[in-house]
Amino acid sequence: MIAMLPSQLKPEYFSSYPPLGREVAVREIDLLRQLPLSYVPLLLREISAYDWHFPPERNEVDAQFIYLRSLSQIQLQDAMNQFAALRLSPEMERIDWINSPLDFSEKLSAELWASGQISAFRAAAIELLNRVRVAVPAPPPTIPRRVLVVLGEGVNKNNYRLFRKLRSQGTYFSRVNPQGGLQSLVDYVQARAQDHPAPFAHWYVDGGRALRFVEPGIEVLAYGEMDTLRARVATIMRGQLIQGQGSEARRSGLARLGPADFGLDAAGANGVMNHFKISVLADGSGTQFFSTTFVQWSVRELLRRAQPSTVLARFAPRMTESSMNAVLAGDTQPITLDPQGALIDADMASYYTWINLMRLTGAHEAAFLVWFENHNEALVISPAFSRNSQSDREVTVPELLKRLT
Repeated sequence: MIAMLPSQLKPEYFSSYPPLGREVAVREIDLLRQLPLSYVPLLLREISAYDWHFPPERNEVDAQFIYLRSLSQIQLQDAMNQFAALRLSPEMERIDWINSPLDFSEKLSAELWASGQISAFRAAAIELLNRVRVAVPAPPPTIPRRVLVVLGEGVNKNNYRLFRKLRSQGTYFSRVNPQGGLQSLVDYVQARAQDHPAPFAHWYVDGGRALRFVEPGIEVLAYGEMDTLRARVATIMRGQLIQGQGSEARRSGLARLGPADFGLDAAGANGVMNHFKISVLADGSGTQFFSTTFVQWSVRELLRRAQPSTVLARFAPRMTESSMNAVLAGDTQPITLDPQGALIDADMASYYTWINLMRLTGAHEAAFLVWFENHNEALVISPAFSRNSQSDREVTVPELLKRLT
């Protein structure tokens, strides 16, 4: 390809972009022409995926343009100075960075590492994003966030001390009446979805099959209902291993998968959801095989990307490591489940989920509940509950939820 610089951009060069992304690129083309090569393709990577981004992700892209457009010519040069100072080889200009910004970003990373400039690049990126966040703060949540975690399905007896990493942050309940607990959690999520409807704001993630009494208005992601998709991703991974691809090549190949590779809808709200499903299976390590990892990674990405108002995450028994190795090898032997191991995995996952919740805007008003399904243990972290305390009085799940409202 002929060498090209951002100053040479023309509207027709974005003809391959999806509709919304193309609209953004063409609208902002005058600004893009003024930015250095070390930065523009990274921005185009987000613009080219704009159509299947969640609303908060689109806001983050928009915020960069709002900030950069607000600057005078001198201020813009100052904001881009560290990026412009990076030394790039002529080969970088010949990459099709308009239509293949992912290729450019991977090669850029390798070149910056090799030339000892990666630290300077990271410093420039962090400084720019900090400026954007100060100038265009992320909006607060429309309602306080609520994350509900259910773990321990299939475990009859447990000697493992649950919630040990979370107890100092909230109130531990030792005598929870489990009757109707799961139904009350679903009812709670559905009530919030009905009272505060918004795209991709309310989610239910299950490590098994989705509960049938979940109504419209809630996005559902269930490990047990993605068998075909998971199997096809595992087949691709197996092929990569047979070909002897290294870890970086495998990761890069999986990152390029999209709905079209699996015959799925890539447009509109369905496209957003299908892209997210594939990203969970392609980007997450072990999400293709372990249901607990699937739930943990899905919720992590939801909180980071969709920043939802409500999440109900239910963990289910996962396969053993030996079963995972058999599946990856293409062996069709029966899968062995490990409910107790899944309980321990989910307990740690619940801790990381709470940490990720606390990173979002409105964290001071957010609430987190984790319950040992069909058992008597729960823990709640919320402004309405004491920290580092324990309650031994009998309580129901609906009573705990009522105090969260």
